[in-house]
Amino acid sequence: MTSWLAALEASGFAQALRNSVWSYPLVNAGHVLGVALLVGAIVPLDLRLLGAWRTLPLVPLWTVLTRTAALGLALAVGCGGLLFATDATDYAASGLFRAKMTLVLLATLNALALRRTGFDPAGVHGAADKVPARIRLAAAFSLAAWPTVLGLGRLVGYF
Repeated sequence: MTSWLAALEASGFAQALRNSVWSYPLVNAGHVLGVALLVGAIVPLDLRLLGAWRTLPLVPLWTVLTRTAALGLALAVGCGGLLFATDATDYAASGLFRAKMTLVLLATLNALALRRTGFDPAGVHGAADKVPARIRLAAAFSLAAWPTVLGLGRLVGYF
């Protein structure tokens, strides 16, 4: 594994990205934008599933925010993978980074499982008790997980 990580880090692509005055900061900005879209969409959706803003219909929020979150996740993962390549051995050795990636995986699986439950947001008309308990549990986990991912990601750069 270490040799693969070292080869990735030593690749011409990773070196070019690492040494670029413009490319690395732009990829980093793309990663930040992806995280902002992801967390910015997930937090209000999770809060709504947990009973906040009961007067707002869930269907339009669900439609827009799930797509926004998916776009943000794709952008964050894509740009994050490029950033990883520039310093793969150090990132892989970081406990904070490994914890972040484990939580990204768990939170993503949670979101995918939520989509496969057959939950119909059209059935929720203002009352939190109409959101099934398993959906509220998934929303609570998500609400804890994604901001934690955000915090771990910030800490990786300093430790």
